Amino acid sequence: MASDALRRVGQAVRTFLAFIVVALTLAGAPALAAPYAALVVDARSGQVLHERNADARLHPASLTKMMTLYIVFEAVEHGEISLDSLVTISRNASAEPPSKIGFREGSQVRLRHLIRAAAVKSANDAATALGEAISGSEEAFAARMNRTAKALGMTRTHFENMHGLTAEGHLSTARDMTTLGRHLFYDYPQYYNLFSRTSADVGVKTVPSTNRRFLTTYEGADGIKTGYTRASGSNLTASAHRGNKRIIATIFGGTSGPSRDAQMAELLDMGFRQAGNNVAVRPPSKPPYMGNSGLGASAPLVANNELDEPGGAGKTIRVVGAPAKSIRPRPRPGMAFDPATSEAVEDVIAGILAAPDVAETDAATVAEAETTEPTESGETVEVATVADPAETPQPDPAMTPQTAPQEVAEASAATETPPIAQDDATPIINASLAAPEIAPVPPARPDDMILVSVESSGAAAPAAPELVTRMSTSGGRHWGINVGIYTTQYEAEKVLLRTALSELATLGEALRKVGKSRQGFNANFVGMTKESAELACRRLSVRDTSCTVIEAGAS
Repeated sequence: MASDALRRVGQAVRTFLAFIVVALTLAGAPALAAPYAALVVDARSGQVLHERNADARLHPASLTKMMTLYIVFEAVEHGEISLDSLVTISRNASAEPPSKIGFREGSQVRLRHLIRAAAVKSANDAATALGEAISGSEEAFAARMNRTAKALGMTRTHFENMHGLTAEGHLSTARDMTTLGRHLFYDYPQYYNLFSRTSADVGVKTVPSTNRRFLTTYEGADGIKTGYTRASGSNLTASAHRGNKRIIATIFGGTSGPSRDAQMAELLDMGFRQAGNNVAVRPPSKPPYMGNSGLGASAPLVANNELDEPGGAGKTIRVVGAPAKSIRPRPRPGMAFDPATSEAVEDVIAGILAAPDVAETDAATVAEAETTEPTESGETVEVATVADPAETPQPDPAMTPQTAPQEVAEASAATETPPIAQDDATPIINASLAAPEIAPVPPARPDDMILVSVESSGAAAPAAPELVTRMSTSGGRHWGINVGIYTTQYEAEKVLLRTALSELATLGEALRKVGKSRQGFNANFVGMTKESAELACRRLSVRDTSCTVIEAGAS
């Protein structure tokens, strides 16, 4: 009896230990790795330098947002929406899973902040809000994405959403994503700097870039986009430049972020080694603009009061349809043509037409005909048509006789018109309608007339030399700031770029300059006023960035 009990206890212990062993084995086993694919091209010519499984259709993850942003840039360029438009966050956008900013349903966010959130933070809620703002719904925007992909030559890509979360049929290839990255660089260079930022202000907070480690560790890296889901693995489309070379590469299926970055560094290094020095730049052809036509897009989620918001100036607004009628502007106060005025105008015109020498007078002041134009109410108003001076022959100055100043003054005085007394009942006629009286032509100047006579008693004393200096055109921009001294020129240039991107408000118009000194390479911003330089230093100091105001000429 006791032996049976011991036997059962032993069996239970063995079963339990076996279960523990199996559980530990399964826990320690690596997850099924996502398929690997890679492509490396010379961005200047599009030449393929390396490829592996480049046409395998895989999950692109957040590389999808490259297409979302491409279409947003296109929409801004063609006036569908402006960077300062307020976008209303829908329930669908606010409910997207991370990565996200956390925009609340019903809140209004400027388009520029949504762009930064999608490009830098890879925020899914921002990407969905962008698509809905452009095409009105996820389905309509996905259709536009697919049409644009086809126009770009992305033959093995199909999109189901604007953020890249795993969905059935949502697939792309390393070749297609590299093609898209190259189009972003060449088609919209004015926005490409977004992908090189290591952080960005998205309106509600400042967020770090998902690609900041690679941007800060690989020499010459300036973009583009990361992506990750369990189904895709760690993806990355990256671009880097060194000298006159630029390489773009894409990796699908990295096992982790750090290992993916290390693989990308090896691929880019290989690309720089293989790429030629003197390669002709052949940008890809930009596809024709089609907008939302033929997609059944619904009304975009853009706030109605966007035009009343500050910063709305300079937007491009599309006007659909022609105006039904052109409304005549109201006449100036006191200038309406009443019957008395019309009769007075007729008398003046009749007198002008009856003058025998009217062709010799100033043709710019002569009314050639009367016309009648209907007003909005159906009445007619008599209008005097005035000849265009540009179409009137002008006298040749060489054929005009010259007169002495005194004679001209006398003739002018003789032809002055005395003021005409008017009572309240006499309407005021525009002076340009009245023909001036013809003044007699003065006689030619005598040949022996001396206009100026100068008597000199001796040699004139030499005039004192006058010093003329050139007026400065710099507008007082003789100042700048220094943000550090570095051991290499590349390090100084990288710090300047990073500082400029983080402080666009005060450094947006300043020039970045690296100066060589005994201590090293000085990272300077120049071309600033003293006030703007001091303000920039104060703002940078708050961010724990060293800054010193310098005068022009300091290196």
